[in-house]
Amino acid sequence: MPTYSTKPSDVTRAWHEVDAEGLVLGRLATEVARLLRGKHKAIFAPHLDTGDHVIIVNAGKVVMTSDKADKTFYHRHSGYPGGLRSQSYRQQLDAKPEEMVRRAVKGMLPKGPLGRQMLRKLKVYAGPTHRHSAQAPTPFEIVGARRDARQLTDANRTT
Repeated sequence: MPTYSTKPSDVTRAWHEVDAEGLVLGRLATEVARLLRGKHKAIFAPHLDTGDHVIIVNAGKVVMTSDKADKTFYHRHSGYPGGLRSQSYRQQLDAKPEEMVRRAVKGMLPKGPLGRQMLRKLKVYAGPTHRHSAQAPTPFEIVGARRDARQLTDANRTT
């Protein structure tokens, strides 16, 4: 019996819509990266892009646990002396929430041409509306990623 190998012609792509309101950024990013890579499919192959398209709405309402939004900083350097610019994640979330979510997902994808191809299937919007209704995306619920639900389960464990 020959070993089955997935071919690009075998891949069928679906569209998923994720509502990020109240979701923890890291937990959201891991599930979205899993959908973009195609790890939820039986035909997953690490050398192929077998993933689906993902639309994230309400990216401006994503949360971070603890005080990470104020204690963690994003640094960039212009290349010139004294060119270091730093912003807290809170400032980044207020200014460009779409870019923060996209950067979190990008860090969890493979590096190189394959990862860039997967990242092109991600669409992020700060508000509740998007322009991909013609693709009929199915709502995708990320279980256990809501900050309030996690606090409730932690409270139940301690009592």
